[in-house]
Amino acid sequence: MKPPRHIAVIDIGKTNVKLAMVDLDTLTEFAVVTRPNTVLPGPPWRHFDAEGHWSFLLEALAGFHREHRIDAISITTHGACAALLDRDGKLAAPVLDYEDTGPDSVAATYDCLRPPFSETGSARLSMGLNIGAQLHWQFVTDPSLPDRTETIVTWPQYWGFRLTGVAATDMTSLGCHSDLWAPEQGTFSSLVDRLGIRGKLAAPRHPADVLGPILPEISAATGLDPETPVVCGIHDSNASLLPHIIARETPFSVVSTGTWVICMAVGGTHVSLDPARDTLINVNALGNPVPSARFMGGREYEVVSGGTHPEPSETDVNDVLGGGIMLLPAVEPGTGPFQGRKMRWLPTEPAAGSGRRTAALSFYLALMTSTCLAIIGAQGPTIVEGPFARNALFLDMLRAATGRDALASGSATGTSIGAALLYDANRKMTENHAPGAPPSATLRNYATRWQELTAAPA
Repeated sequence: MKPPRHIAVIDIGKTNVKLAMVDLDTLTEFAVVTRPNTVLPGPPWRHFDAEGHWSFLLEALAGFHREHRIDAISITTHGACAALLDRDGKLAAPVLDYEDTGPDSVAATYDCLRPPFSETGSARLSMGLNIGAQLHWQFVTDPSLPDRTETIVTWPQYWGFRLTGVAATDMTSLGCHSDLWAPEQGTFSSLVDRLGIRGKLAAPRHPADVLGPILPEISAATGLDPETPVVCGIHDSNASLLPHIIARETPFSVVSTGTWVICMAVGGTHVSLDPARDTLINVNALGNPVPSARFMGGREYEVVSGGTHPEPSETDVNDVLGGGIMLLPAVEPGTGPFQGRKMRWLPTEPAAGSGRRTAALSFYLALMTSTCLAIIGAQGPTIVEGPFARNALFLDMLRAATGRDALASGSATGTSIGAALLYDANRKMTENHAPGAPPSATLRNYATRWQELTAAPA
């Protein structure tokens, strides 16, 4: 059967909520609407505006269908998020924002419950970045919540449930440092029984499984055909990875950039992952383990730039390289490969809003990325997705620091394209990129110096 052509992709990022129209024949994103993913303060905890998002998505689906005709719906979201449903299929509690610090208050108790890294490939993270820690804290905070909770679904599948009425989880979301998944075995981890949620956690499914057609009320609200299919959905970094898995020979690595910079090594050198450096095992769209590392690069970019990032001149770049102006980690010390370290500038901090600051920040982000790639055994070319792919200084320094090519992703990539490809994951694709220019000795020397400084104890 020929795959559907016009795919509406629901893309729930940590910063923005998006509905994108993807033409699956040409692998192009041809219409987009967005709204901010503003977090609500509570009570009972920081939570996502699920009802606001839902109203936005229904209106956008109706508009896109009138203008373009929607043949199918796919879903991709950020990780570290689960929704608790009651017996009527409504939210049993607001959907917790993983940046709520509440779970830290019962960290010692949770640490006695969670399985070891060797079982889950999931590092112990702060706040609610482990779904298991979220659930444990929510149940402790609200003792009536376990009884009210009939079903637990991961975040992509919450939207799938609202569209189809079918509850599920998916392997990529469970495999995103949740503590709930054993990636080598492809099963729930032992934590599921320790939390008493085996009967509540919806069954894991492949991201490309079709949950079903949309509910009659969704068809009535949007004008979509009642038989419009909805796939299970996928974690956003794995959506970015899927087109490359389809198109590329191993080894290679993909760097997905946004609020988070997620580095994923496919077919690289086997290494022992260090959970203290924010490494983890992701699970890709095919169900296979993928060594990964991450840091909050997009957040760090905004913090350091202060929202002002002028294009550096050639003089700015030369001043940074010649003067050894460096930003050392970590801007966000709670995550990434240099957790617990405090950021500092050498030898002096460039002025806010200056081109020199933008240049030094671009180099810092590339060097943090190269560190992440090194500790997961990445080999072969590095493909950069998202906003950092448009930063030439970032790409230049990444080539210098890794000694391998770094390529900006082409048009047929990204979270929306990857999510749409769930409807055609067996298609034949190729990727052709012109190699980048070899890095200069000055760039290589700068990278070496930064690596020497960060290798030393802080």
